Amino acid sequence: MQTWATAAEIASAVANGRASALEVIEAALARIEQKNPVLNAFTTVTKERALARARAIDAARVKGEALGPLAGVPFAVKNLFDVAGLQTLAGSKINRDRSAATSDSPLIARLEAAGAVLAGALNMGEFAYDFTGENVHDGPSRNPHDTNRMTGGSSGGSGGAVAGGLVPLSLGSDTNGSIRVPSSLCGLFGLKPTYGRLSRARAFPFVASLDHVGPIGRSVHDLAVAYDAMQGPDPEDPVCADRPVEPSLPGLEDGSKGLRIAVAGGYFKRGASAEAITAVDTVAKALGAREEIEVPEAARARAAAYIITATEGASLHLDRLRARAQDFDPAIRDRLIAGAMVPAALAVKAQKFRRWYREQVLRLFEKVDAILAPATPCTAPLIGQQTLVLDGVEMPLRPNLGLYTQPISLIGLPVVAVPVPLTPLPIGVQIVAAPWREDVALRIARALEKQAVALAPRPME
Repeated sequence: MQTWATAAEIASAVANGRASALEVIEAALARIEQKNPVLNAFTTVTKERALARARAIDAARVKGEALGPLAGVPFAVKNLFDVAGLQTLAGSKINRDRSAATSDSPLIARLEAAGAVLAGALNMGEFAYDFTGENVHDGPSRNPHDTNRMTGGSSGGSGGAVAGGLVPLSLGSDTNGSIRVPSSLCGLFGLKPTYGRLSRARAFPFVASLDHVGPIGRSVHDLAVAYDAMQGPDPEDPVCADRPVEPSLPGLEDGSKGLRIAVAGGYFKRGASAEAITAVDTVAKALGAREEIEVPEAARARAAAYIITATEGASLHLDRLRARAQDFDPAIRDRLIAGAMVPAALAVKAQKFRRWYREQVLRLFEKVDAILAPATPCTAPLIGQQTLVLDGVEMPLRPNLGLYTQPISLIGLPVVAVPVPLTPLPIGVQIVAAPWREDVALRIARALEKQAVALAPRPME
């Protein structure tokens, strides 16, 4: 199979016998061996496991057994998901002293039940507290479109592996934007589902009230297949919704006609680069979205997200900070220590605001079905870059890559990030839908893909 085949194309070829699962995974492993030394996307390659899984799929096909919708499709996961036999690093030095996981996370098991083949674990920002894709212990993930540039984070390896053609699908996590930022900077499709839609069981946490998990891919169809395969209740995750599987595939080709789509104004235009504004305008024009809508108090929502992230994150890591402060990335350690000192009254105020803000935003979805907004304020910055210019003011880069994702994460709305292939670098647009309406966001993304407005560009090699 070709390096750039989609998951759907691979699964079809394996099911029809045009390619074997073993051939597919061997090609993927060869590609990883060739490209990963530069891209630094993988921290561990599960070669023997992948080969054994591929052989089992091929044997099942020979026997005439039904194969799943992801038959033979290689995938990889951010290294905060438990993989049996591997240490769950979460990008940290401290976790290298942990015992290996004894079982896979439920999402890995569900993807494998659909026929996918796990190729390994992926680089990430330490403890997922990162927007850059830079890791002081494992080195930075590098953007396949320009290896001097960031992938974005904290799911940096998840973005780099898919954009670089190492695997067609990956799993990431998104607390404040960690699926959408790498999707934007690497030119990929990414899905942050509704909070509680997909199980987070056996995935190393960061901020329990904000953590989401989801797929990154090079096509909307691939996102939808993976998302549908991972749905379903899971008592192991106390916030995983007790909802039946609600497949997104049946309506994926329905197009955007009849949907009310608006563009987020105000806060979501301030600070945006020319590229970010162009991307949103291009998407809006393709969809016929002329209405501009104001998301109330988005700036305050971002501030509340910061407070909740800092305080919950600090609480999670307090014992590690006391015992092994020297083993943290200093930038992350200092933010966690600062979070531990936030007054309780301020944290309570942030949570009260969060409830009010959710009510206000949900009212918007009485008038519209989806809202468009930039995914990042700029295209991929250089690795090591410390600042960027927002509205003519030089600002710290690291926190501001999440400028437009944090107000959405705060209230757990589903979002599909779509890549707009500008030159020389792509940039993403968020399609934000009402809770549990991932199908709407995916349907709009597919309409844009069919018009070639949203496409995952291949890097120059």
